Amino acid sequence: MTMTNVSGPETPAIVAEDVRKAERTDRIVGTVQRQGALAVLVVVVLIALATFPNFRSFDNAATILVAAAPPMLIALGMTFVIITGGIDLSVGSLYVLGGVLAAWASQYGVLAAFLLPLAVCGAIGLANGVIIAYTRMAPFIVTLAALLGARGLMRAISSEGSETYLVQSDAFRKLGNGSFLDIGYQVWLVAALVLIGIVVLARSRFGASVYAVGGSEDAASLMGVPVRRTKVWVYVLSGLLAGLAGAINAAKLGSGVTVLGVGMELDAIAAVVIGGTLLTGGAGTIAGTIAGVLLLGVIQNLINQVGNLNSNWQQVISGAFLALVVVVQTYLARLRRVT
Repeated sequence: MTMTNVSGPETPAIVAEDVRKAERTDRIVGTVQRQGALAVLVVVVLIALATFPNFRSFDNAATILVAAAPPMLIALGMTFVIITGGIDLSVGSLYVLGGVLAAWASQYGVLAAFLLPLAVCGAIGLANGVIIAYTRMAPFIVTLAALLGARGLMRAISSEGSETYLVQSDAFRKLGNGSFLDIGYQVWLVAALVLIGIVVLARSRFGASVYAVGGSEDAASLMGVPVRRTKVWVYVLSGLLAGLAGAINAAKLGSGVTVLGVGMELDAIAAVVIGGTLLTGGAGTIAGTIAGVLLLGVIQNLINQVGNLNSNWQQVISGAFLALVVVVQTYLARLRRVT
């Protein structure tokens, strides 16, 4: 009796087809992870354009961008931190501290109004990074302590929050309220910093180190990546951007308001995760973070358009988005491992 060998020439073809299917699935899943927030943003904007006449105005778009400028800066720094597998809970307190310091320092001119919050908030970020990198303490605990410390420092400077410093520099106030092409100066500043962040993360050695540390610290160390230095710098960057966000907000408001920033760190984390950055580290893009911040900003604007809903609904919707995104990301990550 003659036996037929069916595992000869057909087997490589079958294996190759399976590999192609796996690669195709991996590409699709990766695209959904990276571009999902942008797709949702486009859908929400199209629905808003068709439903709310006031949403279509240029002034409304400019309002959304101005409101999104400080959160965008904070989320930009948070993106670098989370890609390394860390977290920074101190940014909300650094934001309000930066605003108070900028308002107080504005009596000495525009340069002082920017340099003081950058110096203090950057120093707190440096302390966070050094402790996390060199003692291997959990970022959650270290930055939680910084959150409490920074807010305590703000309250000490402002007499338990009862004293509000007014912006003394007209030039500094103009930076917060002036515009170019009917778009606020602060939006142009944030746009420039975001573009720099995109280039640094995608095209620089530091950006490659950030991804490597988030992927695997041990593997990154074996490849010669300066793991500790990279960790320190991402927290310094986060502190600097949070302080700058507070400064430009103080310039816009004309004072260092002491009741801001509560829960802002959670909003930043939500925007970054909604934008496709994995909380486990090693993956994420600034473009996704931009989409995440704008999506939350558009949702807030639509809540204002409705009129009979208060701002608390933004927290409800943001929380629902975050929970949904985490579930979807978990499923997609498992799907990629299977394929």
